[in-house]
Amino acid sequence: MNSSPLPPPSYSTPAPSSVPHTLSSLSWSCPPHSAAVSAPAKLLKAQSPSSLRVQATPHRVSSPELTVGFTTSAPSAAQQDHKLLTLLRQRKTQEAWALYSQSPHVPSPTCLSRLVSQLSYLNSPDALSRAQSILTRLRHEGQLHRLDSNSLGLLASAAASQGQALYAASVIRSMLRSGYLPHVKAWSAVVTRLTTSSGEGAGPAAALALFDSIMRRVSRFLPDRAADSRPDTAAYNAALNACAILGDTQRFLRLFEEMPKFGAEPDVLTYNVMIKLCARADRKDLLVYVLEMILLKGIDLCMTTLHSLVAAYVGFGDLEAAESIVQAMREGRTDICKVLRDSNAEDLSVEEEGEGVEDEVVSREGEDGVFEKLLPNSVDPNRHDPPLLRKSYGPNSRIYTTLMKGYMKAGRVSSTVRMLEAMRHQEDSSSHPDHVSYTTVISAFVKTGAMDRAREVLVEMLRIGVPANGITYNILLKGYCLQLQMDKAKELLKEMSDRAGVEPDVVSYNTLIDGCILVDDSAGALSYFNEMRSRKIGPTKVSYTTLMKAFAFSGQPKLAHNVFDEMAQDPRVEVDQVAWNMLVEGYCRLGLVDEAKKLIQRMKETGLYPDVATYGSLANGIALARKPGEALLLWNEVKERCELNLQKDVKESDSSSSLPPLKPDEGLLDTLADICVRAAFFRKALEIVSCMEDNGIPPNKTKYKRIYVEMHSRMFTSKHASHARQARRVERKRAAEAFKFWVGLPNSYYASEWHLGDGD
Repeated sequence: MNSSPLPPPSYSTPAPSSVPHTLSSLSWSCPPHSAAVSAPAKLLKAQSPSSLRVQATPHRVSSPELTVGFTTSAPSAAQQDHKLLTLLRQRKTQEAWALYSQSPHVPSPTCLSRLVSQLSYLNSPDALSRAQSILTRLRHEGQLHRLDSNSLGLLASAAASQGQALYAASVIRSMLRSGYLPHVKAWSAVVTRLTTSSGEGAGPAAALALFDSIMRRVSRFLPDRAADSRPDTAAYNAALNACAILGDTQRFLRLFEEMPKFGAEPDVLTYNVMIKLCARADRKDLLVYVLEMILLKGIDLCMTTLHSLVAAYVGFGDLEAAESIVQAMREGRTDICKVLRDSNAEDLSVEEEGEGVEDEVVSREGEDGVFEKLLPNSVDPNRHDPPLLRKSYGPNSRIYTTLMKGYMKAGRVSSTVRMLEAMRHQEDSSSHPDHVSYTTVISAFVKTGAMDRAREVLVEMLRIGVPANGITYNILLKGYCLQLQMDKAKELLKEMSDRAGVEPDVVSYNTLIDGCILVDDSAGALSYFNEMRSRKIGPTKVSYTTLMKAFAFSGQPKLAHNVFDEMAQDPRVEVDQVAWNMLVEGYCRLGLVDEAKKLIQRMKETGLYPDVATYGSLANGIALARKPGEALLLWNEVKERCELNLQKDVKESDSSSSLPPLKPDEGLLDTLADICVRAAFFRKALEIVSCMEDNGIPPNKTKYKRIYVEMHSRMFTSKHASHARQARRVERKRAAEAFKFWVGLPNSYYASEWHLGDGD
């Protein structure tokens, strides 16, 4: 979950904080009893006109065994159920929750379903956590079948709206496993939230997987049996949006052509998503035809469409086209399609002059006509004139701000400021700058290091009554920290909470802790960390790892280890690769290689393998400790994993090694080569530089030549060595001569080509 649920009144079952991120155990071995789905079809409609009703699927089997132990003959239990149901019918949800939490027995299915439904319908964090606690209680007691599909669907929808995408998705999947068909409004809301969520098990790919699962189940039933669960336009738009984010044009086309089968007609949002797909597919030339298709189909245009167009052109870096749209809107013109067609023509002429059209045509042919089917009007655009908008649209603050972000990204700070001034003088109040507009200007000044001007914008913003939010202040805090002005950052933090009434969040403190690292103030970093906890702000993984970084960089690895141990005991966060790497870095900075190797072994035991950053820190520690023998051991492990990576690239058979492949970087290999050259391990040095070349990393021959001349130019020149000692030096001398040949120094291989082979 994205946030920890608030605890409900205590009872004998687990608190809501024990609710898992997913409900993998939310399933039944047999179909739910009819009593669990016997709620009237208009149950939620009686609660509120806008309530969501999810129809349960009738089941073939009705098992009488399920009723054993669920009803009680005790009069007190029946009376409490009656009182609870009366409170629920009167919409006294808080009183009903209090009565439920004090009840020693499990209420009837009707009471439970109504209570979960009403708590979910409140759509607040506290109410949602209480609804989840009921689910947790029933799960532990093996009575989850007592909830009907209405309540589960509303719970999933509420969890999605609260940002708990994984929990919501797990509820929907459990409903499918148990024979329920969730209402389309419930499952489409979950697909939408899952698409925009991040983390393991979330994202657009996971959203499409859930969409497919639901569609497979819906397709098994006759239309009238699954009428409330069949996908509508909103559901398809959610899936199309996931395809657009992934850039999956083929899947987008299949879903788009499937919509009429379920009676779902594309609307303006569908084509807004298509604009995003064109942007992901790098088809700037098709943006105008999406707008034309909306007009040709007679779909009502909305400001979001025009904003999406401006945002797409800004994303392409074509600020001239974005400016032309905004200027046409300011002038009240309706021929925006013609404006964009003219922009396309100019781009085409520029491409023809640059002789880059042929490759682009070949690339477009590889799309198998996807866009020709989605936008048939783009095949022969000259057949008709550009359509006109039905009415003119003036740009609003959102469109202006998007263009300002384009200016900021391009480094055009003066254009950003001029745009803000122009917005201030607009007659239409919807075009006046809002907090996002001012924050964009502040961010532009912070990016250039003009902190005084950024602060002036904040003062002006507050003077005219536009409230700043936490994002605005966090951007300023970041700017002061990057400029090493920690005193001003501290003043701003105080002003933020005392004057503006904006409470600092975890991002604010993470920024300040990171700023303390820049000025080598580990004590200050610890002070901000403790202050954050005193404000009841829970540290994140970034908080812990940033504090560890402060101690590691200041030469205090044991304190970093203490922070690591505290992080491992915090149930809200999970120790990840970054935390382990920072801990290893702390010891390696002092050359404590043995301690670092012990940590790496512990990391492997937890299931995590060293990555490039881990090996890079260890290599630097070995160089600092001057233990070249350790470098040879490290190189053997790195080489094995690099070879696995090459096998993976050429699609060879899987190796028997348990180590995962590794893609090395320049820093790691250069450090290892440096150590080997200094220690006169020339054979290993040649292996490493060969690995660098295999991975497209150019070795620094000049540096290695200098090291050889300074440290090894008089090698093998002693005339008094014994024959045995000279014999032992033969192989090292051959490797040295080969290395001299590689760096370009005079050597015995000068007249012939030498390569690293098995016999050398």
